[in-house]
Amino acid sequence: MLAIDTNLVVRYLTNDHPRQSPRARALIDGQAVFVAVTVMLEVDWVLRSAYGYRPADIARAMRSFAGLPTVSVEDPTVVAAALDLSENGMDFADALHLCKTTHCEGMASFDRKFVKAARAAGYDRVREA
Repeated sequence: MLAIDTNLVVRYLTNDHPRQSPRARALIDGQAVFVAVTVMLEVDWVLRSAYGYRPADIARAMRSFAGLPTVSVEDPTVVAAALDLSENGMDFADALHLCKTTHCEGMASFDRKFVKAARAAGYDRVREA
């Protein structure tokens, strides 16, 4: 299995580069690839900031990508839960942080918006620091 970087995922999803996008598609469709959680986080950031994609569209695209037969995502259950939260309005990075910390007794943040979103989603263990 080959680990891939953010730029391959972005080229695969956006098909925006005449040479790199077809190469990304051939590589990803042609062999087993591994996508780290950190790559998924960066894909969200790139698609939002550089491409102007909406969170719901990003979540759908990332879910589709993760469902490809050649793609294995690190912590797929955690990533799926974070994508669910982001589709419902939570920032994907915050959602990923939250989903990666379920083994902890709670989570504290100065980010009031995050605390409010987490509580609205049923994560009562999140509190303001």
